[in-house]
Amino acid sequence: MRSLLAAVVTGWTLFASLPAAADIAQPLAEDPQLEARVMDLSHKLRCLVCQNQTIAESNAPLALDLRNQVREQLAAGKSEEAVVDYLVARYGDFVLYLPPFKGITLLLWLGPGLLLIAGAGWLALRLRARAKEAEAAPHLSQDERARASALLRGTYHSSEEPRS
Repeated sequence: MRSLLAAVVTGWTLFASLPAAADIAQPLAEDPQLEARVMDLSHKLRCLVCQNQTIAESNAPLALDLRNQVREQLAAGKSEEAVVDYLVARYGDFVLYLPPFKGITLLLWLGPGLLLIAGAGWLALRLRARAKEAEAAPHLSQDERARASALLRGTYHSSEEPRS
């Protein structure tokens, strides 16, 4: 019974520590400055498998390979810009978590603003059309208003209906 309890406690301890370890990749380099540069650059690069995570946050095998490539190239003395240029040449601008502002990414940068402006324009046109519809609707005369009010109160009696 003690061994079963020990196994459960050990398993629970390991299980409880997994989510914390899974959030961000663990450092591998022995040089803390190099590892800090690797992790800083890894937060600027998109995981090509996950597409909504950086390679620092992803545990996908490709993200691990990319982190190792970044680590190797930085250890070899290349600058961060040279590493990024290498990865962009190999995988395209999509590897950058924050893509550059250029012709091919213009819609990506301006799209949300254009959609917002288009939505506001559509709403303004719709409200204007609604106001015109309300103005064009026939208005009730005083007699019609009194009759409608009486109908709503339940006190209206038509001349054709016998009164009780």
